[in-house]
Amino acid sequence: MPKRAVDDQMILRCQKAQFSLPDGLHYLNCAYMAPLSKDVEAAGVVGVRKKSNPSAIFEADFFEDNNVIRERFARLINVSDPLRVAIFPAVSYGIAVAASNTPAARGQNIVIAGEQFPSNVYAWWRHRDAGAELRVVARPQGDQVSASWNADVLEAIDGQTAIVALAHVHWTDGTKFDLDAVGRRAREVGAAFVVDGTQSVGAVPFDVQMVQPDAVIVGAYKWLMGPYGIAVGYLGSRYDDGVPLEEPWIVRAGSEDFRTLVDYQEDYRDGATRFDGGGMANFVTVPMLKTSLGQVLEWGAVDIQAYCTTLTGPLATRAIERGWAVEDPEGRAGHILGIRLPPTADFRALQRTLSDSGVAVSLRGQSVRISPHVYNHQDDVDALLEVLDEVLVGVA
Repeated sequence: MPKRAVDDQMILRCQKAQFSLPDGLHYLNCAYMAPLSKDVEAAGVVGVRKKSNPSAIFEADFFEDNNVIRERFARLINVSDPLRVAIFPAVSYGIAVAASNTPAARGQNIVIAGEQFPSNVYAWWRHRDAGAELRVVARPQGDQVSASWNADVLEAIDGQTAIVALAHVHWTDGTKFDLDAVGRRAREVGAAFVVDGTQSVGAVPFDVQMVQPDAVIVGAYKWLMGPYGIAVGYLGSRYDDGVPLEEPWIVRAGSEDFRTLVDYQEDYRDGATRFDGGGMANFVTVPMLKTSLGQVLEWGAVDIQAYCTTLTGPLATRAIERGWAVEDPEGRAGHILGIRLPPTADFRALQRTLSDSGVAVSLRGQSVRISPHVYNHQDDVDALLEVLDEVLVGVA
């Protein structure tokens, strides 16, 4: 059993044995890209070999694993109908689906947070051509910004807001947004609410029934622990009659019967499957994501978050003791910690020393972004602190 009891709660044990990370590497960078577990890697190898003999690929193989992905992702985010889940080649594709099916006219506005990841920004730029305002809520000044940033987002939403496009957790430093409150405010004014869950879903409990977003788009290669080049998304009833970005054959009604594909269909398949990207029946990435979603569900987002917090919580305390700035615990996620360093810090020297020491984190602006997962151990945190102490000695 991969869990242990701590203070009458069950949390995960370290799962490093399930990964092929090399000895001597302290990989604290899941927010950049998750390593593949041995099982996910094996699923990809099987997929490659399967393509070596196409006679063993049957019509059902184009659909069955995809349907498992829909079911598992729906379970992960508490969606009762797996057909509400679409499969995309990337987050930018899923956001573009939402953007192209959510109008914003002259005099209306679209609310986003400052410094959002570009995949959840560029698609909304198109609405400026129709005269809509892109209302960017800047990051507030200071070290603890979550409460004031959330307040500013809520204030920016008004009766002319057509769309709110937000992440659950800010990609640069783990700052949390109160999606329950933002969702309520969006519904009050009739705005669409589109969530980029790439830096949260899989590591943070996410409940569509509580948040009530119109769309949630998630890349597979971070906290879903899957491969690059595939993403999944929930699309609610607002998009039931939406128009896909493209017209792949596989999204049309009756596409399961290859013999009748020449009997062209006006109707799409049910639910959000109409938005699936072309080539979604990828015989390598699909079984990999199916496997990784199974692992995430087995570990459980609650326990993953608890495990990561056992590493980042004490690290935050030790960072504060050294005079470095971090967000308050209630304003940050447990799986991403941003340590903001003084402007006098030598980031080039820090990057070199991190690399030489086998410590993998991300440098984002003035922050060191640390993002552990279940393959990490306290030794990895200690190695990071040793590097920071070495490079930043005397820096204030």
